[in-house]
Amino acid sequence: MLRKWGVAAVTATTAALTVGLALGASAAVQPTFPSLPSIPPTAPSIDFPIPKPGPTGTVKPPVIDPIPPSGGPTRPPGAVQPILPRSVNVQLKVERDGRLTVREQIIVQAKQQMTRVAPLRIGDRVFTVRDARIEGHGTVDVTADAITIRVGEGASTVHYTVDGTIADGDDRQEFRWQPASGWDTKLALLRVSLLTPRPGRDFVCLAGQPGTNEVCDSALTDGGGILRVVQSDLDVGARVDLSAKLPAGLVPANARFDKATSTAFAVTPVSGAGLGLVALLLLGGFVFLWRARARDAKSLVADVEPVALVANDGGKAAFASPDGVLPGQAGTVLAERADEGAFAATIVDLAVRNYLWVTESSGDWQIVRRNPADDALNAYEHTVYATLLPEGTESVTLSALRGAPLDLAGARSALHADAVDRGWFVRRPDRVGHLAIAGAVILALGVIGTVVLALTGGPALLGIASALGGLGLFLGGRFVPVRTKRGSVLAQQVRGVALYLAGVQSDTVPTDRAPTEREVVFSRALPYAVALGESERWLSGFGPIDPAAVRWYATQDAEVAADQGKFADQVAAFVDSLSRVLTPPEKH
Repeated sequence: MLRKWGVAAVTATTAALTVGLALGASAAVQPTFPSLPSIPPTAPSIDFPIPKPGPTGTVKPPVIDPIPPSGGPTRPPGAVQPILPRSVNVQLKVERDGRLTVREQIIVQAKQQMTRVAPLRIGDRVFTVRDARIEGHGTVDVTADAITIRVGEGASTVHYTVDGTIADGDDRQEFRWQPASGWDTKLALLRVSLLTPRPGRDFVCLAGQPGTNEVCDSALTDGGGILRVVQSDLDVGARVDLSAKLPAGLVPANARFDKATSTAFAVTPVSGAGLGLVALLLLGGFVFLWRARARDAKSLVADVEPVALVANDGGKAAFASPDGVLPGQAGTVLAERADEGAFAATIVDLAVRNYLWVTESSGDWQIVRRNPADDALNAYEHTVYATLLPEGTESVTLSALRGAPLDLAGARSALHADAVDRGWFVRRPDRVGHLAIAGAVILALGVIGTVVLALTGGPALLGIASALGGLGLFLGGRFVPVRTKRGSVLAQQVRGVALYLAGVQSDTVPTDRAPTEREVVFSRALPYAVALGESERWLSGFGPIDPAAVRWYATQDAEVAADQGKFADQVAAFVDSLSRVLTPPEKH
């Protein structure tokens, strides 16, 4: 409880002053101070005793004799107190022109060295050191960012001048300096005295690591208004931060502030926490992205078994697809986008399901409206149907479509939306995902915020942290697999279907079935073969099929109608021509 500022009696006509400890500023209402005269020439000395070398050239057990406050106990005559090695005496004097003259007396243990690297920035406050010199064993170097003092054993004294310690306030001036900081050795004892042209008030003395608010062991004003600080056991890298209020206009103000380069990009608890949080989020996002891509890649390279599209339904051959997936959907899930194969497969599937009818004549094919689109079709099938045969159009030939290609943008969008709705895709592959959009917005806001905060002296590192987080989210959103976990499972099953279609042989499809049963299997599987690029193998490997049993396709060539092999070739030519018609010109 005795860590407090002492009471100083200034003169007989000066009221008693109470200087209370504060963490950054005075916590109590201060009394009114009368005008004080300038310091007379006979002002009390602020000198500290300097140890003298002993007979062997080493430091004697020297003495320390702090000047007690007025009215306090005095040192008995002849009594001495030892000056400890690793102790520093600092004398600070604010001159009438505003500069601060500093004298540091450093006592180093025999055969040891001590180094101080003191920053010349405290928050947004920038200081300048000049006229530095040293007496004793050591060196002193000054740069724009720091003053570096290196001293060897014995007693050394460093002198230098500091500009920037006085700042103007509304009704007072403020002094601030760190008389101790950046030492690479734990200081056993630090003594500081501060002399100003007129006594100050509201002194604040903090000791400890930068950013902490621990107060100094002792800070007292003596009868001459000189502040005297004593601090023991100051840890390596710790600082003593001293500030005081001075009368307005006492000396010329010389403080310089550089918020853009000091405070803005300084690592503070807030900005450090922001950077740490972003780092954790980026790490978590990377782990998620890595696992998602690994899972999706596995669905495309893992060994799969053929998935047959023929099921036994009460002794009859019936068609069945995994998860009820339609041909256009199957091709889209596997390719992660809707291409011309998916649309060609959908048109063939609509014909097989009795919505369209295909007829061949003289090497051209006509697609005819057979039944209107109804509720049995989903949204993307409605769009493909309407794109192929708009309202009022009953038929169209492939030769006509070559001259006037279809605009499939709406059908592509509908097919992508269908895959998202069914939980196979996390986003539409033809659009930037929500994560990427959010990342781009956060990135832009982070860049703007960094510039604004840097110009205003705010925590610009928070803006940088936001920008980094936004960039990571944007890139991650672009690289997140389009397929969901369910979509990856379906993609494996579709690969199995493609393997079955590619490997079908005539002996794998029973020939003793009724022609209508074989036609159902042949026709219903054909759109999947088109979507997965296996139509040629399916047509050649399925085996004999009665052209008369195929109810969605007709040919005007009697020879083709009578020859099962030629019929399969003509259907293959139709599929190939349809795919070419739907392919954009730039892909030809």
